[in-house]
Amino acid sequence: MHTTRCCENPAGKKSVALIDEHSLFARRCHGVAGWMLPAGGLVLLPKCPACLAAYIAIATGIGISVSAATYLRVLLLTICVVTITYFAAIRRCRLFAAISTRRRHREAV
Repeated sequence: MHTTRCCENPAGKKSVALIDEHSLFARRCHGVAGWMLPAGGLVLLPKCPACLAAYIAIATGIGISVSAATYLRVLLLTICVVTITYFAAIRRCRLFAAISTRRRHREAV
């Protein structure tokens, strides 16, 4: 019977550092994708509801009315803007937390 778990490395902490680097890279990629997907949606969203209806018809084969395309366009626009605002708020909170942490450590030293 083994006393160590299968995920532990008794030889040293090199694999832990490697996992940390991979998780940091994955976190950065996730952050970039979080910004790029709604921004790309805003860039590719057509201004004309008739064009959106045509794109949906071409892509899916299902035709929708221009008024339905108008509501869909507003919905997609709102989702993209709210998502970008959410990511900006998270970024702002992290920035303020980092600044306040640095100030506290300077006062303690």
